[in-house]
Formats: sequence, C-alpha cells, structure tokens
Amino acid sequence: MTSLPRIDSHQHFWQLARGDYGWLTPALKPIHRDFGPADLAPHLAEHDIAATILVQAAPTEAETRFLLDIAAATPFVAGVVGWADFEAPDAPARIAALAADPLLVGLRPMVQDIPDPDWLARPELAPAFAALTRHGLVFDALVKPPQIPALLALLDRETDLPVVVDHGAKPDLTGADLADWRDGIAALAARPNTVCKLSGLVTEAGPDWNDATLAPVFAHLLACFGPQRLLWGSDWPVVTLRAPYAGWLAAATRLTATLPAADRAAIFGGNAARVYLAKHGRNPAKIVSDGSSGQV
Repeated sequence: MTSLPRIDSHQHFWQLARGDYGWLTPALKPIHRDFGPADLAPHLAEHDIAATILVQAAPTEAETRFLLDIAAATPFVAGVVGWADFEAPDAPARIAALAADPLLVGLRPMVQDIPDPDWLARPELAPAFAALTRHGLVFDALVKPPQIPALLALLDRETDLPVVVDHGAKPDLTGADLADWRDGIAALAARPNTVCKLSGLVTEAGPDWNDATLAPVFAHLLACFGPQRLLWGSDWPVVTLRAPYAGWLAAATRLTATLPAADRAAIFGGNAARVYLAKHGRNPAKIVSDGSSGQV
C-alpha cells in the first residue's frame, strides 16, 4: 500500500516591495522580510512534506496573481488560496477570471480584519459565494470567535459550499475563557460542508506555550470534527513568531500520536488532498514523482 504524501495545507510567501501587506509592519520584525520557495524548501525536505497549499496574505487580486505565478514555477506548491473582492459588483466575473487558472483552489477574504462581525452574513455577498461553488473553489474562513455566528449564517445559506475554517477559528490561548469558542466550533462542525485547519494556534498563545497549552484545543477540535475533517498546516512563516517550523510540526505530531496511523495520515496530508486538490485533478503523488522538495 502506498502511503499518502504529507501536505502542508497553509503557508505563505510574500515580497515586501509589492506594498499591499497592510498588516505586515516592522513591529513584526522576525517576519518583516521577503519569504519565497527557497526559504521553505529545506523545511519541507527535512520533514518529508511533498506539497503545500499557498495562501494569500494581502487583500488584492494582484497578490493572488503573484502567488499563482510562484505556484506555476514551484513544483511543491499544489494549489493557491487567493483573494477576490466579494463586494465588487462584478465579483462573479472576477472570480471566474481567477478560477481560469487551474492552480487556484480557493479564495479567502481577510474576514478577521473586517470591522463588521456580521460581514459574512450580508446577503449582497451571495453572488460571490455562488461563483465559488460554480467554479469548484473552497472558501477559507479566516475568522475569530466573534465572527462565528455570521459564518454559521453563511453556512445555513450556502449548504453546498466547501468551507475550511482557518486556524481553528483562532482561540485565545493566553488564558481567556474558551466557552464561546468551544460552542462555536461545535456548531461549525455540525455543518457537514465544513473542515478545519490545525494551524495558526501557537501564535494565539503566549511565548511560553507548550503541549499542555494546545492539548485542550486539539482535543476539542478532534472531538467535534474528527480526524477526517482536520488538516494540518504550518502557517509558515507567521508560525516563527512563536515556534520554528520543526517545533510546531513536532507539537502537532505529539498531540495526535494516539490516533491510528490512517487518521494521522489523513490529518497530515490526505484530507488536504481531498478538500483542495481532488476537484482540480491535482495529484500530490505525482508532485512527489516530479521532484518536489520532499517525498514520502
């Protein structure tokens, strides 16, 4: 039996001179520089990760085109989650134009930065979401707990839209009460068209985080979504604000170590292949054989 390739379902590249990363300021000194494929490749090779999903970091279509160009030249990038203006009058046409590139597998508005917590529930966004479904694209939901109710309203309306909840909906792991987050995650998981990323969690914790900090979150996500609906992602290079690539991967590996091998293989690769790549005919096994940075 051939083992499933490992896939990092969430990583970024950026080039500061492009000038559209409003959140990426000099205050974030460790990551306030350019990051490209050559920076990530050694980490993938070291950990036998065959492929990645490259995710937008700027709210512009220009950045999405920039990422698609990188993906076309980078064998280990299996797909791109880009950005489009969902509020534009011609949003369906814009989404169709982006979707013409077979490397585009999803779209992600930067919802966490939108002041209106109910933005996702706005009825005027319906044509954009219909376009995602029509073109076989995934919706990556970058939300925090206060935005979960609006996401639930969207899910009630868009029952055929595949939705990936980024970063476990970003629970506050600095000692805050997680009751609302727990309830929100349970409600999201009850919708069958949702999956969730095990990513971006250490950056919600303090600098002294350890496995015990993350264990209750992992346990709740596993209990609600189950191992067939969770996708591991590094959130590199943002993760390096709290841990090196190897450190976060090791923690995630330890916190899933009691699962059967098939479930671990799903979390660390198989689920990402199913969610992001199956509809687009992208085969991670072929990426490996074509000479990616890592093999399984």
